[in-house]
Amino acid sequence: MKEAINSYWTKRLEDVKGALEKNGFECFLAEDIEHAKTIVLDEILTNLRIKSISWGGSMTFVSTGLYDALVAHPDYEVVDTYRKDIGEQEKLDLRRRSLLVDLFFTGTNAITEDGILVNLDMYGNRVAALTFGPKYVVVLSGRNKLVADLDDAMSRIKEYAAPVNAMRLKKSTPCVETSRCQECSSPDRICNTWTITQKSFPRGRVKVVLINDDLGF
Repeated sequence: MKEAINSYWTKRLEDVKGALEKNGFECFLAEDIEHAKTIVLDEILTNLRIKSISWGGSMTFVSTGLYDALVAHPDYEVVDTYRKDIGEQEKLDLRRRSLLVDLFFTGTNAITEDGILVNLDMYGNRVAALTFGPKYVVVLSGRNKLVADLDDAMSRIKEYAAPVNAMRLKKSTPCVETSRCQECSSPDRICNTWTITQKSFPRGRVKVVLINDDLGF
């Protein structure tokens, strides 16, 4: 059973890889989270001349073990936006600094079959980095983020990813109680800025690692 499921997803991921590459993204296929970590450390990082790194909120990034590996890495200046020992203003300052690093790591809320990244953000730092600022961006995505088209991407985000993330972050929003988007005006609302990334510009600036596993939300 597991072999058949993996074969199914391997084919789908290969098709999406081709679509992403047509859109100018550099794309890698990973068998699992350990393979994804190896691709980043042994292929992507060794081929880039970078000095500074940072990241946006991504459960997938953490689950690969890359956060632990990179935060302690001696060769890079790290802007650690995950620090828990600082106040809110300092966290915002780190998020601003993260937009000027050489390499930024993030997840994605959805990827369409024709190779488009779709995201919805609270502060906007994650999608800002994806759009402009860092020299390079690495997007880590589980197979569960694949959707048919733009409409399905937006539906997935509003009806699943956003409510689950609001619950994870313990936000005081209606969707935490109902599990459905209410198009609220809560101060805790995490659905503020949409981005639709159709192409990577310059070509290869955004690198996508597609992982054959269900990861993140």
